Amino acid sequence: MFWTDTHAHLYSDEFLADQQEMIERALQAGVTTLLLPNIDESSITGMLKLEAAYPKNCFAMMGLHPCYVKPDVENQLRLIKDWLIHRTFKGIGEIGLDFYWDKSLLEQQYQAFREQLLLARQYKLPVSIHSREATRECINEVKALQDGNLSGVFHCFSGTLEEAKEIIDLGFYLGIGGVVTFKKSGLDKLLENIDLQHIVLETDAPYLAPVPHRGKRNESAYIPLIGEKVADIKNLKIEEVAAITNSNARKLFKTL
Repeated sequence: MFWTDTHAHLYSDEFLADQQEMIERALQAGVTTLLLPNIDESSITGMLKLEAAYPKNCFAMMGLHPCYVKPDVENQLRLIKDWLIHRTFKGIGEIGLDFYWDKSLLEQQYQAFREQLLLARQYKLPVSIHSREATRECINEVKALQDGNLSGVFHCFSGTLEEAKEIIDLGFYLGIGGVVTFKKSGLDKLLENIDLQHIVLETDAPYLAPVPHRGKRNESAYIPLIGEKVADIKNLKIEEVAAITNSNARKLFKTL
C-alpha cells in the first residue's frame, strides 16, 4: 500500500532533532508522497532544504498562512509572487482565513487569500485552504473566483455536510486528518455521506495526531491510522482507501 500525506509541516522546529528518522518512518509505513505547505517567509528555507534532501518524496507548496499575515501584507505577497516566478511548486498553500486566533487583520487576511487564489488560477496550481471557523467565508471566496481553473483541498475539513457538498461541487477535495479518529469530532457521520473520490488524507504534522497518539507530536507515518479509521467508517478494505485517496492526491497535486 502507498499513501500520500497532502499536508505536513515536516520542516517544523518540532522535527529538528529527528527529521531524517521521522521521514524514514513515514517511508517505511508506505507514506511515500509528502506535501509541504508553506507558512510565511521564515519557513521557506527549511521547507526547500527538506525537499532537496528527499526530491522523490517531499514536494513544496508556496503560500502565506492566514495566521501569519502582517499589516504589510503587500510585501509578504510580493515575496510569494517572486518565488512563483523563480521556480515551480506543487501548489499554493497554506492559504485561507482564520477567525479563531485573531481577527485584528481580517482585511489583510482577505486580501492575501484573494490574491493567492488568483495566483493559483494564473499558474493553474491547486490550493491548500485553511478555514478555521471560516469555512463559509472561504467557500464564498472560492465560489466568487472559480472560473474552472481553481482546484484544491479544504485542509482539515470540519464543516457541515451541506458545506462539504458545496466544496465538492466547486471541484475541490476534503482533507481528512487525525481529527476523524476523535470520538466526538462528528466526521464519522459526515464521511458516511461522502464518496471516497472526494477525499484526500493528511496529518497536519506536527499537529492533530490521531488516536492513539492524540496530544503528542504528529508525523506522516500516522497516515495509515487515519486511513484505517476511514476504512471502518466507509466499510471498506484499508487497501481500497489507500488506493483511492492516494490516486486523488496524486491527481490533484500532479505527483504521479
